[in-house]
Amino acid sequence: MHLARFPRVFLAHLPTPLEKLDRLSKELGGPEIWIKRDDCTGLSTGGNKTRKLEFLMAEAQAMGADTVMTQGATQSNHARQTAAAAAKLGMGCHILLEDRTGSNDANYNTNGNVLLDHLHGATTSKRAGGMDMQAEMEAVADKLRAEGRKVYLIPGGGSNATGALGYVNCAFEMIAQANDRALAIDHIVTATGSAGTQAGLITGLKAMNAGIPLTGIGVRAPKERQEEMVFALAQKTAQKMGCPDVVQRGDVVADSNYVGPGYGIPREDTLEAIRMFAQLEAILLDPVYSGKGAAGLIDYCRKGKFKKGERVVFLHTGGSAALFGYDAVFASDTKSLSVG
Repeated sequence: MHLARFPRVFLAHLPTPLEKLDRLSKELGGPEIWIKRDDCTGLSTGGNKTRKLEFLMAEAQAMGADTVMTQGATQSNHARQTAAAAAKLGMGCHILLEDRTGSNDANYNTNGNVLLDHLHGATTSKRAGGMDMQAEMEAVADKLRAEGRKVYLIPGGGSNATGALGYVNCAFEMIAQANDRALAIDHIVTATGSAGTQAGLITGLKAMNAGIPLTGIGVRAPKERQEEMVFALAQKTAQKMGCPDVVQRGDVVADSNYVGPGYGIPREDTLEAIRMFAQLEAILLDPVYSGKGAAGLIDYCRKGKFKKGERVVFLHTGGSAALFGYDAVFASDTKSLSVG
């Protein structure tokens, strides 16, 4: 697939590393675990949204926009990377932050990603949880357009067919890296929320006939709804690429058993995953996406769903900046691993 025919601005540090996690693999005693380091994409501490923004911001420029707008939860990694991309390209940026957790913690509401949003020059406004955020964005955009601004709307998570091209490209990149080192991958695991990362990956994998199953660990929606969102977006992405129907419904697998109390609220297995990656591999996960994705990975290994001798790649979606909005959770979480 020739992605160069789509407009793109180059914002990310690519290719991101594909690394073997020796100590984590030994600790779990099951499969050989590898990690695709999309926390290392470079833009404002990195993360998976940067790949999507390369295509989205190029489309915004092609449409003559001088301002971009997006929405997300208070500690949105996507919001932070969008603000950074806008700063890099000299564009205005306004972000609607949805209160999905109901937290009154000052650090959660002003530190971490929120601090970085403002450092990059973005303006923000808050909305209550459960509102129609797309409609809210349209209303604000209309006001800005009335003032003479040329506004380009980016959906939450950058998850539309344009943004998903970034993860089609990631699939191509990952398989090229695996091929170059004769690494036969048996499974890929990643966190899945707004659907763009998983949809782009599965579209790219199927377009290459890679033969590698992909499991998305859900962070918000129930399984059936998550899978339907991913499948719908994968279909649109495949259509955009010129390979309609390359993804079938059965190719899309999501497991929402690790969501816990709700979006953005970590439970003990999330915190354990964050500790394990930090203390065994010096890799920082976040409490919203990658921590829950890793909790699913660890549980699958312990239960034998991923077997000894298999090779599993965990795609790290980034987000460590959010940790600084969750200091209250970790202040009382003093556990450390007992490693032989």
